[in-house]
Amino acid sequence: MATLFRRFLGQRGDNAAPTALYDAIVAVARRPHWYVGGGVPDTFDGRFDMVSSVLALVLLRLEALEEPGRGPSARVTELFVSDMDGQLRQRGIGDLVVGKHVGRMMSQLGGRLAAYRDGLSPGGDLASAIDRNIFRGADVTPSAREHVDRGLRGLAADLESRDLAAILTGDIG
Repeated sequence: MATLFRRFLGQRGDNAAPTALYDAIVAVARRPHWYVGGGVPDTFDGRFDMVSSVLALVLLRLEALEEPGRGPSARVTELFVSDMDGQLRQRGIGDLVVGKHVGRMMSQLGGRLAAYRDGLSPGGDLASAIDRNIFRGADVTPSAREHVDRGLRGLAADLESRDLAAILTGDIG
């Protein structure tokens, strides 16, 4: 799947995949506080929800950087697709359906981008976006919801304070 994206998007020597950035996204998403204080289930789905949520915030920051952020945005998304493909295969999902699963995951990432863009805008409703995209309607404590809300808002603010060079080195917060 990643090869398909490389062919479609093109791969140039100056556009090396931002693996340090993707590694940082996964590391931030795997911080224990999300799962302990935030009540995010430490399951395949819960971890996916956090990785895709952190990735969505990074992609929103890259989007705000306009043209300079476009290439890195495409390449870090490509790494996400490759990682999710590998994760599904490790779980025993076969070749015939792995593409459909990855397609659904990309759709969920797109939904998070829209929900978090709206939720973080002035007057936006980030709490509802978190309920739909992370808690998936589960009954969680108000303190857990507050923890995740505060964490995502803090991460978005940290990203806002960083330039492209810092973000590409994985300095995301």
